Amino acid sequence: MTQVFRLPDLGEGLTEAEIVEWHVAAGDEVTVDQEVVTVETAKAAVSVPCPYAGTVAQVHAEAGQVLPVGEPLITIGGGTGGGDPAKGAGEASQGTVEAPQGAGGEQYRTEERAGARLREPDTATGEQAAAGEEEPERPLIGYGAGQGPARRARASRRNRRSAAPSAAAASAVRVISPLVRQLAREHAIDLAAVTPGPTGVIRKADLTAYLASIDDRAAGRERGEAGRGETRIPIQGVHRLMVERLSTSRREIPDATTWVDVDATRLMKAKDALRATRPDAGIGVLPLLARITVAGLAAYPALNSSVDTAAGEIVHHGAVNLGFAAQSPRGLVVPVVHGAQAMTTTELAAALRELTLKARDGKLSPAELTGGTFTLNNYGVFGVDGSTPIINHPEAAMLGVGRIVDKPWAHRGKVRVRKVTQLSFTFDHRVCDGGTAGGFLRFVADGVEHPTTLLADL
Repeated sequence: MTQVFRLPDLGEGLTEAEIVEWHVAAGDEVTVDQEVVTVETAKAAVSVPCPYAGTVAQVHAEAGQVLPVGEPLITIGGGTGGGDPAKGAGEASQGTVEAPQGAGGEQYRTEERAGARLREPDTATGEQAAAGEEEPERPLIGYGAGQGPARRARASRRNRRSAAPSAAAASAVRVISPLVRQLAREHAIDLAAVTPGPTGVIRKADLTAYLASIDDRAAGRERGEAGRGETRIPIQGVHRLMVERLSTSRREIPDATTWVDVDATRLMKAKDALRATRPDAGIGVLPLLARITVAGLAAYPALNSSVDTAAGEIVHHGAVNLGFAAQSPRGLVVPVVHGAQAMTTTELAAALRELTLKARDGKLSPAELTGGTFTLNNYGVFGVDGSTPIINHPEAAMLGVGRIVDKPWAHRGKVRVRKVTQLSFTFDHRVCDGGTAGGFLRFVADGVEHPTTLLADL
């Protein structure tokens, strides 16, 4: 009897995932809940456990391939499963049992067949206890920030034990796909010279790019050219999500942008005063800008909205879920502070700090990357003054802040050197007119120039 394990519903409305790294190959033995593959969704990289035990009969996709939810991942032969016992019994006569899929957005999990009991995460096998290694974590109720580099490292160690390569080879390169090894042999390529992708695993696309660069260098030498030829980079993972979202934004949203220069001298003084009196709070410029932005959305709620084109309605959101741009190992991401309107400035600072650290470590969960209703983009950290932001679809607006620099400024009838920044505001013209957008931007500008005036309404 064979058992087909299909790509499960990973929750958060995700409909597909990219194969990043296989931890098993055809002929390997697997146990129930063993992580067999790492996939990357539009939200996060997660390791997927198999609900069946037995021998790997077939791997249905290679690294770099994008699969829709429900497509076959792996076929297990000659074993038992941890899926729905009734379903397994009903399909046994047909020779194939398939892993159950989540429904209605329910996130994937596996069960032990014995007593239909969930596995306990602190149960270690005799082999692991003898080896002195910790038991791999098991995803009981879906995926989140816990499935990060440490989990993938443990899965990789299991894979290396089963494949039994030499220690030198294991430390030199990380190759999972047999196709990659075959191509390397055919072209006499030393895989140690190939630069892996962001996951650290050499994929077919990485090898193809390396071969192309060799051909380009050879052709350049023949032509006597000093420059390199073109290199094709696959659009994958978070980059693919960004491309799709921004393309949708440009295609669907009739956006407009307005901007204003503001004197941020008092804002910087307020930041310094808070740092001096409340150093434990860690309130910097971004939390203060977030505080002012949330107050502006309370005064102009039409901008905390989205357009439901199917229903022909504009949806005003009750909560302010404030997104902000941050860099991560997977590229630019937009973590979301949920319920920002109910937070104090200190709480906002703590939430922003926590999400920024998670972004840098690549540990943001899907829930922390979804549900935003408005985005604050501090592109001043890149040393630029202004920009025309592209709205983060399906939101209706984005506020951008440039660098804060010393500039001559008319202050109390005299030209003085002041801390000046530029605010740029892009909005969906379907949700409001220029008057509303201008009113919001002016509210924010006044809050930056006179931050203490906000105290009357907070």
